[in-house]
Amino acid sequence: MQTRRIGTVDVGAIGLGGMPMSIEGRPEESRSIATVHAALDAGVTLIDTADAYHLHADEVGHNEALIAKALASYGGGTDDVLVATKGGHLRPGDGSWTLDGRPEHIKAACEASLRRLGVEAIGLYQFHRPDPAVPYEESVGAVAELLDAGKIRMAGISNANPERIRLAADILGGRLVSVQNQFSPAYRSSEPELALCDELGIAFLPWSPLGGITRAGDLGAVNAPFAKVAAAHGVSPQRVALAWMLALSPVVVPIPGSSRPETIRDSVAAAELALDAEEIALLSATV
Repeated sequence: MQTRRIGTVDVGAIGLGGMPMSIEGRPEESRSIATVHAALDAGVTLIDTADAYHLHADEVGHNEALIAKALASYGGGTDDVLVATKGGHLRPGDGSWTLDGRPEHIKAACEASLRRLGVEAIGLYQFHRPDPAVPYEESVGAVAELLDAGKIRMAGISNANPERIRLAADILGGRLVSVQNQFSPAYRSSEPELALCDELGIAFLPWSPLGGITRAGDLGAVNAPFAKVAAAHGVSPQRVALAWMLALSPVVVPIPGSSRPETIRDSVAAAELALDAEEIALLSATV
């Protein structure tokens, strides 16, 4: 697979998002582990997780532990796999998502993630979502302290607007390596953030790049140009969507969520799908 750069690390151009393996509708653990192994077999070297990817209140970090188990049981080498996790979001167990951006919480969450992942330093740690009750500079400042302390090797942010991206880059002393925002054919409001990341040379990691767990299967039905291009290439609309994102900028590294080996294999194949300028223009013009 072609590679892209996140900070000092080269990763496969398509990553794997772990959330569907741990929240509502999650499959049996064996299928999730098979999905991670299929991703690794296909050349995926970026796996995205978070301590908030769980279902019940008493299983914080479910997905982190699952990813660690999958990596440990993989038959091949995993030294080149970058595991990215996040802190600052909470799930109280009733289906809702809450926030805690206090520095003390970010630091404690990182320590817990270190234990679950079984590593001495987290490859990429990201502040999950701004907390209106806590000044943004305090939350990101905690991430900077974790970086200085060697608890994490690289720092990123998620769900951030251009102003916060610039602020985080300043707080981190130019060490901000990634921004993870929602971006898909149907959700393009993060185009300004993508453009800024391209300008600054910061990796842009689209989450829910296929529209989310419940809508990914309908991507072609609701986005006719993607279905048209897919038919011309004899591939899925989902593969076309990821190839289109890769064509937008060399800083883009999509992280499609998956819980089936066949879907992550199809996603990975997007890295080898070449779209011509006319197709890219058609897909980019879709509203």
